[in-house]
Amino acid sequence: MLVTNMKTHPKTQHSLSRTMRLFASQWRHQLMVIPAMISFLIFSYIPLSGLINAFLDYSLTDGFYGHAFAGLTYFKQLFSDSDFFLAMRNTIGMSLVKFPFTFISPILLALILNELSSTKLKKLTQTGSYLPHFLSYVIVATLWMIFLDRRGPINQALTALGLISQPIEFLAEPGLFWWIGMFIDCWQETGWNAIIYLAAISGIDQEIYEAASVDGAGRLCKIFRITLPSITWTMGVLFIMNVGNLLSGGPVGSNFNQSYLLGNAFNHSTSYVIQNFVVTTGLNQLRFSFASAANLIISALSVTLLVSANQASKKLFGKSVF
Repeated sequence: MLVTNMKTHPKTQHSLSRTMRLFASQWRHQLMVIPAMISFLIFSYIPLSGLINAFLDYSLTDGFYGHAFAGLTYFKQLFSDSDFFLAMRNTIGMSLVKFPFTFISPILLALILNELSSTKLKKLTQTGSYLPHFLSYVIVATLWMIFLDRRGPINQALTALGLISQPIEFLAEPGLFWWIGMFIDCWQETGWNAIIYLAAISGIDQEIYEAASVDGAGRLCKIFRITLPSITWTMGVLFIMNVGNLLSGGPVGSNFNQSYLLGNAFNHSTSYVIQNFVVTTGLNQLRFSFASAANLIISALSVTLLVSANQASKKLFGKSVF
């Protein structure tokens, strides 16, 4: 055993010294990471300590400490609240409607842009598809409220084409809300999310395409035999990350924005989501422990989905994120 340790020790020392040399050569880059780490610590990790309030009788007048232990009291109240189950149903339903479209549409756009032969047209299309991403969701919601108004351009176009005889109250129809949310997300974020796939496609060796052309392969054959297999792992990584964010709206994470800005009394039965429930009970009604219990359940479900997607990736592709 002593001989084995003596043999492995120099290798360990060499690996450690190599890591230190690499760190020293990249110290400027390492310093650039520190602000991001501090940001994550302040805004992502420290707030996690607030989840303990789900088990305490939290009150603003008591400060940070000294709250009475409440156990599972607020969880029992939560599971007897009809609004919670309505919010959960809408959250899951809206997310499941959005996820396949918002996940696939950037891949399709990246493939289309990659096949465009005109550089000017490609740049124009990219720029046009990116722009909606930089708009505040308040502006986006206002624009679509105008577009979807009974006297808006969409109703006018449908009437002019003879597809409808009476204007449709899009935002007053509960059955349309999830699909409207999906369409708005695709419109706003498809171009931006396609950047990652375009970067992955640009890294594919062009000689492979040239060899395929020599063998007589067409565009569709190259897409299905070269491009898609080459970006499979990129798709897998983003799939895992997006599944973890499923209950917030998938790749876009806009459930709360749409619920808060586009929701109303007419579509409440389908627009009221769990994030809105947490804000309403926590901030408006000052039921902080009750809201923390709801948030803890969503966080636990999100972590479960993330781990499950990672394990599925490990079995399907032999790779995983963690």
